Parts: sequence; C-alpha cells; structure tokens
Amino acid sequence: MSFRSLFNLTFTMNALKKFIAEFIGTFVLVLFGCGTAAVVHCSAEPNVAYLLTALAFGLSIVAMAYSIGNISGCHVNPAVSIGMLASGRMGFGSFLGYVIFQCLGAIAAAAVLMSLLGIESGLGANGLYHNCICSSLLVEGILSFVFVLAVLGATAKASNGAVAGLVIGLSLTLVHILGISFTGTSVNPARSLGPALFVGGSALDSLWVFIVAPLAGGLLAAVAYRLLSCGCCCCADKGKEEA
Repeated sequence: MSFRSLFNLTFTMNALKKFIAEFIGTFVLVLFGCGTAAVVHCSAEPNVAYLLTALAFGLSIVAMAYSIGNISGCHVNPAVSIGMLASGRMGFGSFLGYVIFQCLGAIAAAAVLMSLLGIESGLGANGLYHNCICSSLLVEGILSFVFVLAVLGATAKASNGAVAGLVIGLSLTLVHILGISFTGTSVNPARSLGPALFVGGSALDSLWVFIVAPLAGGLLAAVAYRLLSCGCCCCADKGKEEA
C-alpha cells in the first residue's frame, strides 16, 4: 500500500469516526429531548413539564459534549455545522457528512420513540406559533442566532474546552425556556426532521420553517461573530502598536 493510499484510508476512517459520533450525539439529543417532551406531555403552559423538557435538551448536549466533543466537536445540529462552515472551521465535504449523519441519527431516535410511545404522543414535534409562518420564522431565527453565537464563542479558544460543553448545554436550555411556548423550540433542523417524518400532518407541512430559520440563524451568527471577533483583533493589534 502506497503512502498516498494509506493517507486517504486514514483520512476516511477519521472522517467516518466523526460522522458516527455526530449520529450518536444527535440520536441521544432527540431521544432524550423529544422523548422527555412526549413523556411529560410538554405544552406551552408554564409548568414542571415545560422546565423538564428544556433541561432534557440542555443536559443531553452537556452529556454528549463531554462524550464525543473531542471526536467531532459535538455539533449534533446542522445549524451549528453551517455556522462552523461559514466561520471557516470546517470544510464543505465535512459539513455535508455531518448534516447527513445528524439527520440519520435524529430519524433513528424518532423511530425508537415511535415504537415506544406511538404517534399519539406527538414525539416532541415542532409546530407553528399560532399557525403563523412569519412569527415562527422570526422566533426560530432569533433563538438559533443566539444559540449558535454562544457555540461559536464557547469553542473559539482551546482554553475554553473544560467549560464549553456546560456553557453550550445551558445556552440550549435557555433558548428552550423561552421558545417552547412559541414553537416548541427547534433551533435544529435534524431535531425537527426526525419526529416530523413519523408524525406527518402539520408537523411535516411546516418542517421547512424549522429547516430554513435555524440555518439562517446559524449563518447570521457566524457572520456576526466574525465581524465582532475581527474588530476585537484589530483593537488588540492597535493597542500593541500604540504601546
């Protein structure tokens, strides 16, 4: 075997490990997050079920961040991956692989929930706020922007590694605490895709909202973070020159 062939094989195996890690991470997120929402019958009413659902999503991210974060970065969300792509932290090929395996993981988790809870549970599927597309796009876009911005900031420095998972998990909990009352909170196209495919109906009809808005929010977060961090670097450099 030539060195080139060995290099290509190693690269492929490393990429596959990352893809599988993303599959597992997204599977866990949807299984525990959407599963909790379905089991406790979470609704827009502010009650214990509401808070438990928000915590389930956040804690799922914390658990996976410290499990697979050192393997794939624990994106488990196409909106996060597109933010990383736009920030120049990953290539387009890796982005496509991540998104495919994230969606597969979400679908697999939804299938498990379907077999355990049945379609009557709703599987934690998202829904439009007052059947309004514009309001739902706005809510999901803002929530996704905030979440992805937090992810980009928390993972910007290697020195943040010890606390990044906790920060990201709490950030996801935060956006759920507000967003559940509006759309059920997606901020993750894969998370919405899995349940919608099995529940069908209005969840499937409005699925595009929960794909477009999080991706747009993720892109805007990447642009905003690049502009802000670039400004900080320029200020820092200027300060050094003046000193």
